[in-house]
Amino acid sequence: MNMEQQQLKRCPVGIQTFEKLREGDYLYIDKTEYVYRMAHFDSTYFFLSRPRRFGKSLLTSTLHSYFEGRKELFNGLAIEQLEKDWTEYPVLHFDMSRAKHVDKETLEAMLRFQLGEYEKIYGRNEEAIKINDRMTSLIQTAYKKTGRKVVVLIDEYDAPLLDVVHEEENLPILRNVMRNFYSPLKSCDPYLRFVFLTGITKFSQLSIFSELNNITNISMDEPYGAICGITEEEMRTQMSKHILRLANALKLTEEEALTKLKQKYDGYHFTWPSPDIYNPFSLMTALSKQKIDNYWFDSGTPTYLIEMMRKFGIQPSGIGGIEALSSEFDAPTEKMMTITPLLYQSGYITIKGYDPIFETYYLDIPNNEVRIGLMKSLIPGFVTNNTLSATSTVVNMARALYRDDMDGMLRLLQEFLLTIPYCDNTRYEGHYQQMLYVIFSLLGMYVDVEVRTPKGRVDIVMRTATTLYVIELKLNEEATAGMKQIDLKDYPSRFMLYGLPIVKVAISFDNADHTIGSWEIALA
Repeated sequence: MNMEQQQLKRCPVGIQTFEKLREGDYLYIDKTEYVYRMAHFDSTYFFLSRPRRFGKSLLTSTLHSYFEGRKELFNGLAIEQLEKDWTEYPVLHFDMSRAKHVDKETLEAMLRFQLGEYEKIYGRNEEAIKINDRMTSLIQTAYKKTGRKVVVLIDEYDAPLLDVVHEEENLPILRNVMRNFYSPLKSCDPYLRFVFLTGITKFSQLSIFSELNNITNISMDEPYGAICGITEEEMRTQMSKHILRLANALKLTEEEALTKLKQKYDGYHFTWPSPDIYNPFSLMTALSKQKIDNYWFDSGTPTYLIEMMRKFGIQPSGIGGIEALSSEFDAPTEKMMTITPLLYQSGYITIKGYDPIFETYYLDIPNNEVRIGLMKSLIPGFVTNNTLSATSTVVNMARALYRDDMDGMLRLLQEFLLTIPYCDNTRYEGHYQQMLYVIFSLLGMYVDVEVRTPKGRVDIVMRTATTLYVIELKLNEEATAGMKQIDLKDYPSRFMLYGLPIVKVAISFDNADHTIGSWEIALA
């Protein structure tokens, strides 16, 4: 091992405590300039929304160490040049992620426990019995005891509510508990130096947003666009040795490794314009394990997402490619009329563009990791419950396509579909269209459905590195009819500008056998 490799700092996978990260000499992507900016801004109250595992807890912990005046932890970081005072404030730091999947009694007990830990330090007013009174009393006694205003940090403030967001019965009960807990943040304003909340969603009916009308939501503010996540610039400057190590392990050049990382983990934007932002959890894990894989998606099962897709009637091809006003996706999920806020706040879609005239944002799936993870989770609903056989078939189909062997790929698909039990949805063409969309997406190809041309809509357009396929589907009709339609409506001419060879594919599905009946393939 050479000297450079020996000096590599460990990647902090799963470490969310700033103190542990700095004292353990882990790699830290310097976000302290944002900490200074918030601490010296003209607002006291801040809210930041980001998807899970995006560094919200580490940011909260960094603020904790900063407000405790722990200057030694910030040696060599940007804030060292900015901050001159390093005042020590009393910090009350509540982690709500501990209160997931709980009922009212358990939630109240957990809140009482967290309050009790701080009451041991600052003292307790015995007359304060209710949770909101204890919170009020704690802030006041901390202020009186130290002579300094209090800092309140609440990480994942919405965690207790996310599980019950669509339960008519439990949501109001748990929401009341949280409302009581957060309500003193308004009445205690004279005693507070700084308040910061993180979460995934913005619950409109929670008092924190209806009563705390002076809260600054920085989630879509351009100056804070890169406060969580890792930018391309940060990666190239602060992680260059780690990327070199990954490239060596994968037997790639540095630029090839960067391209692979970009396709897999980049592509997030939480405002516009915004630097390209990489998923920090996935990137750190890939650099730590020296292997590019699907890490973020595998760390959380999106069963709730699948349920919501059913509820709102969303097909797999309808997940990305959305145009929306910010009020339609940066919106409370408990009252959502579409699935867009859930998809955006969960990190399944992100901002990809902006139209300043109509003030609309273009939202799409961020990268290959999320696309493939999403499609894998959709296999049981659209292809088969046997995800293992589906995955191995998809790998073999991908191999055939990489050889430009569409005929071999369709033969594999035909055999595979014969092994799948009868499905209720196979009575209409749209089912097969969505099934092919899921499968082609899993192959890592660019794929789109219902693509407009001057003379009609193409069922499926798929683009590989070498070829563009124009695909027409027919149900209980010969493939010949599909090929005639492609020619009659001159679909290929719409795609000539791509500069790739165009292949016409007509596929006929047989309703009785629930598989492909026949197909025709021809060069355009």
